[in-house]
Amino acid sequence: MERILVSSCLMGRPVRYDGRAKPMEAGLFGRWRAEGRLVPFCPEVAGGLPVPRPPAEIVGSGSVLDGTARIVTATGEDVTDAFPRGARLALDTARRAGARVALLKEGSPSCGSHRVYDGTFTGTPVPGAGVTTALLERSGIRVFSEDDLDALESFLISLESPRAHPDGPEPAPR
Repeated sequence: MERILVSSCLMGRPVRYDGRAKPMEAGLFGRWRAEGRLVPFCPEVAGGLPVPRPPAEIVGSGSVLDGTARIVTATGEDVTDAFPRGARLALDTARRAGARVALLKEGSPSCGSHRVYDGTFTGTPVPGAGVTTALLERSGIRVFSEDDLDALESFLISLESPRAHPDGPEPAPR
């Protein structure tokens, strides 16, 4: 059975910046939970950030992992260091669990897979990936958002097929 690294906030844990959760329960998520597939993890808390904490966004047009972008709070505090640290711990957790796939919270500077916010703290989304998503994908772990459950289910089926390649199917282009 394939394991799924999942954002703790999606499991109902109050770890988001505002001290809240974004729980998912029904449908595929509920089934995966009941099957024991889910491995909860919050990279921001693991990286050393408190709950609650000021909102933070990626600033700069480069990559946080490559040192060409930073993450700052709305008050200007640089909290960049916590994000790669949490991402590395997420990768370690996924590897220990044998997870080749992750389900992460969209829009987060850690977990966003399709979009993050533009660094102006105006609520403006832009295409991009969070730090944890970027590291997991660089390391061969496929990342999905809570908006992509059907695609994640299809990917799980392909991974668990008796004829599946040991490393899973080729990742779809982003």
